[in-house]
Parts: sequence; structure tokens; C-alpha cells
Amino acid sequence: MQQASFNMIDNEIKAGEAFSKQSFVFDKLNAENKVSQYMRTIFRQEVSAHAKPQSIILELNCGTGLDAIYFAEHGHFVLATDISQGMLQQLDKKISEQNLHGKIITQHSSFHDIDKIQNKKFDHIISNFGGLNCTNDLQDVLLKFSPLLQDGGKITLMIMPKICLWEIAALLKGNFKTAFRRFKNGTPANVEGIQFLCYYYNPSYVIKTLKKEFEVLSLRGVCIFAPPEAHKHFAERFPKLFSFLCKVDKAIGKKFPFTYCCDHYVITLKKKL
Repeated sequence: MQQASFNMIDNEIKAGEAFSKQSFVFDKLNAENKVSQYMRTIFRQEVSAHAKPQSIILELNCGTGLDAIYFAEHGHFVLATDISQGMLQQLDKKISEQNLHGKIITQHSSFHDIDKIQNKKFDHIISNFGGLNCTNDLQDVLLKFSPLLQDGGKITLMIMPKICLWEIAALLKGNFKTAFRRFKNGTPANVEGIQFLCYYYNPSYVIKTLKKEFEVLSLRGVCIFAPPEAHKHFAERFPKLFSFLCKVDKAIGKKFPFTYCCDHYVITLKKKL
């Protein structure tokens, strides 16, 4: 147990270091990637559809605060947390520049330490872009949610499952490593020259872990036939086809098996009264 705990913490620290190095260019990368913007729009629409007015939101892996600022500007209050000091420094600059004091508060925190947040109850907990895939013990994080939420509080998470059709398609080129990488118990990721591990969780994992205290409100696959974030050049080269594939995804995204066979899925759950 001690060794497993050490590995979990060590992996998070490495991920934090990697994204701290990337924090200086993160916003530029996001702005240049049409797929990133498409995914972020879906996530924001999902949260907005379920969030009550003036919600108090706890955001995990907030990055440079692109979503935190969006929700603050739409009347919500956000406690933005991240393991990356560099990301939080970028967000703190924005808070000062855009006079968002009182609307967004930042806190350096691991997913696994959110239970240490004192004297605060939230209306909504959110996590975007597969940040939760950086932990090998997602159950530990999920089980910390209920005490932090008001009765009827909600969770909206974007997570990467084990099956991505675009990666499975790599079999056509004989690339078995890419096709089946999500089935490994810890897949190496490399950001800014720093390697850490990613772990993949199907919607059933989240639902089973939380079923005693939460009910599912919505589940949708994201980037099913539309290309994943890494294929930004596809969206640039074939804008009409990309737009068509996004429409196809919207039409089928809430249907099984496409809620499981996608690059990411977004799920919203409500705490039972």
C-alpha cells in the first residue's frame, strides 16, 4: 500500500511538472487547436445545462483557468485547483488582470487531497480534458466528492475511456502499440519532455463507484468519429468533413456503445437527496 501510494503521488508530481513547463504556451496551443475548442465547448454546454445559477464550483485540474474564467463570467464562483504550480500562476495573473478576485480562488492541490478543503460545500464539481486520467486510483478521488457537495449537488467530468476508435484504427497501419495502449495498466504520456502515466476508465467504473449516492443525469461520447485532440491538422485540412463528423457525433453520442467507444466521454451525476 505504501509503495502504491508513493507511485501515485510520484506520478502526479511528474504530471504537475510537465504541465507547469507547458503552462506558458498552453493557451496558445488551445487557441490553435479546433478540436480542443470543440471539446471545450461541449464540456461548457454540459456544465451550463445542469448548473444552477450562481453555483459554487470546485474545479479539478483547472489548468490556466480557461473554464474557470468562463464560468466566473457567467455568474458562478469557482475554487480552481491543480497539481501544477505553473498553471495556477498563469491563472492568478489572469485573475488580477481581469479583476476576477472574489469570483475565482486558486488552490494548489492533488485530486487526492480535496477532502482537506475546509468549511466549504459546493454545488458542482467539474473536471475537464481527462485530467482525472492522471491518477491510478480514480475510485479514491470519486469517493471524496459526496461530502464536499450540497444535497442535490452535481458532478460533471470529462474522462478518457479504454476504447478510442481513432486509436483502434491504427491497426490498419499495423500499429498495435497505439491501437491497444489504453488497455495497459498505465500508459506513458510525454509532455514537454517529462514522462508520466495515464490510466483509462470506462463510464461503468464511475457509475459503479458512485451508484450508492449519485444518479446519472447525462452521458455522452466525445470525439467518436470526429478526430481526437492530437489530430488537429485533420480539422484544419478538412474543415467541412470535420464539421460533418461533429454532427454525426452529436447525433449518436448519447447512445451505447458510443458512450464507451470515444476519445473522451462527459458524464454528469447528481447527489441523491
